[in-house]
Amino acid sequence: MTQPYDRALLRKHLLQTRIAGDVATPREGNLAHYRRMVAKDPDYQFGLALKAWTFDETLEMMARLCGVNPDPRYRQGSDTIDPELTIDALDAMGDRIGRAARERETVILATGHPGPLMGVYRAVEDALRAAGCAVLTPAAGWSYQVRTDSGPRMREIAYTSGVAALRADGRLKHTHDPHPMQAMLSELRDGPDLWPDLVIADHGWAGAAGEAGIDTVGFADSNDPALFAGHAEGKVAVTVPLDDGVFPEYYEPLTDYLLNRAALNA
Repeated sequence: MTQPYDRALLRKHLLQTRIAGDVATPREGNLAHYRRMVAKDPDYQFGLALKAWTFDETLEMMARLCGVNPDPRYRQGSDTIDPELTIDALDAMGDRIGRAARERETVILATGHPGPLMGVYRAVEDALRAAGCAVLTPAAGWSYQVRTDSGPRMREIAYTSGVAALRADGRLKHTHDPHPMQAMLSELRDGPDLWPDLVIADHGWAGAAGEAGIDTVGFADSNDPALFAGHAEGKVAVTVPLDDGVFPEYYEPLTDYLLNRAALNA
């Protein structure tokens, strides 16, 4: 583990790597996704039964919680994530993970962005296991069919150690889908296993857990408004704004900061 980053150093790193600040996520994509959430498109609800949001309310909420440009007349170009909001949310997430460690809670970890973010989740998993937490791995191998541009394809829940993701054709896949987390929770309800005290996740994995009433902390990009809306509605405890698609190694200082906040650094 590297030397823990303080707030000022982490802020500089977030800006340099474009995890926050002027991010690569295009403004036109952000606005399109906000409209899809407002229109109740299932792919942009992330498993959350959200209230009726207007576009103006959504843009205001994303400016407040994520740091995107609040001007509705700004329609093209890059958008922004406020690094101060990112670090504030990391502090809140770290505090919640630290409580889970102290109380030896039962935890689920899952990601819809296994390429960039798996290292973050694996580091958190290792730290929580070392603290005595139970990490649940329900519904391993559960599979279902999804529609793709090339036709129907099978996806299955696969675990990297204790971190759930979707797999197809031997590779882990990006997903917004809440159904895998719903299947995991259904198995836990029907079986003898423990119920999670905390879920650490993103995309539909986080949304479905929050909708089920589980204490949930997660990561979300500026084009993923549902988890921020879930936080605004009190269904998601913490949503950390960040670009979720940069090089995996760029998240290492962020991970170190998070574990240091949780008092879980070796």
